[in-house]
Amino acid sequence: MPNAQETVLEIDLQALKHNFVYLKSKVKANTKFMAVVKAFSYGNDAIAIANYLQDLKADYFAVAYTSEGVALRDAGITTPILVLHPLPVSFKLMIERCLEPNLYNAKVLNEFVKVATQEHQTNYPIHLKFNTGLNRLGFGEHDVDFLFSALKNESTVKVKSIFSHLAASEDLNEDNFTKGQISSFKSISDTFVKTFGYKPILHLCNTSGVLNYPEAHLDMVRSGIGLYGFGNSDKENKNFKPIATLKSVISQIHHIKKGESVGYNRAYKSEMPQKTATIPIGHADGISRQYGNGKGFVVINNKKAPIVGNVCMDMIMVNVTDITCKEGDEVIVFDAQHTANDLAQAANTISYELITAISQRVKRIVKK
Repeated sequence: MPNAQETVLEIDLQALKHNFVYLKSKVKANTKFMAVVKAFSYGNDAIAIANYLQDLKADYFAVAYTSEGVALRDAGITTPILVLHPLPVSFKLMIERCLEPNLYNAKVLNEFVKVATQEHQTNYPIHLKFNTGLNRLGFGEHDVDFLFSALKNESTVKVKSIFSHLAASEDLNEDNFTKGQISSFKSISDTFVKTFGYKPILHLCNTSGVLNYPEAHLDMVRSGIGLYGFGNSDKENKNFKPIATLKSVISQIHHIKKGESVGYNRAYKSEMPQKTATIPIGHADGISRQYGNGKGFVVINNKKAPIVGNVCMDMIMVNVTDITCKEGDEVIVFDAQHTANDLAQAANTISYELITAISQRVKRIVKK
């Protein structure tokens, strides 16, 4: 790709393919693959990525909210889409757009059945989530009897899958906890199949579950962060290719005298003559204030330039005293070599937060 002349996010679909193929290689051929494309595909480009993964034969997509699923349908996605956190206000729209809800408590189950009945549905696919330890959403382990009672005579909906979510599958220090979740879900699944008399799709593993717990792959696995190039460990990160490169450009270079300040609140004061570069990216673009004051950095001509002072809404200033550079030079915020994970760790956060925060005003360039 040519050097950046403005702030852009470049998305490499060949890297995405590499990650998809690698994750698929970890599961059996008959195990379905759900690609998680919520939050604009983790801050990238949900439409471009979903279309590409549809061509690669992903079996399912997952989004967080109904509006995300509608956007995919409007873009021509025909693959089944699971909405992980549907809200009752959107149930009618979900049915109109053939989106499949995750139902996680009695209230949302009853409200969805009511709307499905009003819309004259038969065997509309629903997914039931069980809480096995994350304590975020989900029916309890002992709710199978309630569910059977609520659904045994109900023809408007049909349980397509039951699933749960691992809380710490990336942390092998929590191995006993994760194995407890796996055991709990298998117990729930056995009870469900015995009670309902049929077996829906069973799925439990996220990216780290795919990599660390093959015994829990079941009928389908779900992957988000792995598709985008991160394996949640130093060992596995080597097997993935980050798909995104966030680039910008030097707008102006300043020569700062000893004692002068840089940026808002005079948060940085120079103790010696220095050179700074101003770059057109700020907290409105996803580089939050926590990266300021030397915690975060960019790369200019293969050298790290720490952020000085507070991050502004539309700009950052970096120290380039020891870097040979000029106005108009390209700036790398993160790429496959200087990863989003590296930058996130410098500010004591995680790659998920950094990449999903990249504003939609940043131009996306898709590399096929």
